[in-house]
Amino acid sequence: MFRIPAAGADVVLVGYFSARQKDFESLMATAATELAAHGARVVARIVQRRGVSDGGARKMGLPYSSRTLLTYGKVREVALACERADADAVIFAASLTERQRRTLTSMLGRPAESLSDILPAD
Repeated sequence: MFRIPAAGADVVLVGYFSARQKDFESLMATAATELAAHGARVVARIVQRRGVSDGGARKMGLPYSSRTLLTYGKVREVALACERADADAVIFAASLTERQRRTLTSMLGRPAESLSDILPAD
């Protein structure tokens, strides 16, 4: 599991939200604030929305991919943001399964973790 170093880590924050989630921007801002409070620097924010198009509305509760949660194009976008910022990790606002965590870590070349798994419970 990724631990935010005391000196700080550069992280890419990724959110996955259905079209029904209207306050996704405030949720991303809150996640970034929580990460900053624990010593991380959010160097990029990327959002994947589900159900925005007519075709996706029927499948809003399901991830795009059971392996990655995101679309393949969005995974490439996250990878590019990681490379450009030389990020230490990718933090997902949504929960990841163990399989998603392993797959994304492999694909992105850096730890991929859920926000809830790296922040201490209050």
